[in-house]
Amino acid sequence: MPPAKKRTRSYDPAKTRTAVLAQFGNVRQAVRTLDARHLALPTRLGDWTVRDLLAHLALAVGSVSRALERDEPAKPGLALLDYPAATAAHAGAVAEGSRALAEATPDLDALLTRTAEDLARDLDAAPPTRVLALRSGAMNLTDYLVTRTVELVVHADDLGAAVPGLDVPHDRQALAACTRLLADTLAAKAPGGSTEVRVPPYAVVQCVAGPRHTRGTPPNVVETDPLTWIRLATGRTAWQDAVAAAEVSASGERADLGPYLPLMT
Repeated sequence: MPPAKKRTRSYDPAKTRTAVLAQFGNVRQAVRTLDARHLALPTRLGDWTVRDLLAHLALAVGSVSRALERDEPAKPGLALLDYPAATAAHAGAVAEGSRALAEATPDLDALLTRTAEDLARDLDAAPPTRVLALRSGAMNLTDYLVTRTVELVVHADDLGAAVPGLDVPHDRQALAACTRLLADTLAAKAPGGSTEVRVPPYAVVQCVAGPRHTRGTPPNVVETDPLTWIRLATGRTAWQDAVAAAEVSASGERADLGPYLPLMT
């Protein structure tokens, strides 16, 4: 018999909305301590400065409000697990828009504050099943908010790497949603049941084709912490470097995830 089809993970609408607002609040609070010198610092995102990155976050979060202003499509067409791969086609336009906004916005704190206020107001008025017309396709609101946790958690980590001493806390629910989406994306990209990937305390998935594990200790196990997993999944850390630094535990002949990473950049 063929293996049973895995059921797509569902996310609690209220918790997901709260997580997005909380993580964006964490970013806003942290960047209020930055001055012009900090904003001009380079990041690990090509030629983006910290200013460019913050403008990008305003666009990424503000995209929810902009989508809610558009006419509602008849039904969703883009599955949540397809979203990470779908973003690659629009990377150039996203980068261009972020830099243009950064250049045109002297007061980034005001921009971030206005974006947060608009988002909170618009989410209060929108049902979780509302379908959004997006550049990558139509998605329901809750699914799209899950993708916003990825933007916020990943780029909060980018900010911390760019600015010495900057602490951008990770909201627990946002970190959990981001970790789970990227883990499930791996399982969809490398379907199978030979390898168990553990990212405690948030996610465990089975992936990679081969002999399926049914009981006892799996023969192929990968385990790491949430932030290391997120850096691997988004190309911030190379698989071989994480293994060499003992940031990842990988045992078994099918425990090499290098061929499947990154999942998005």
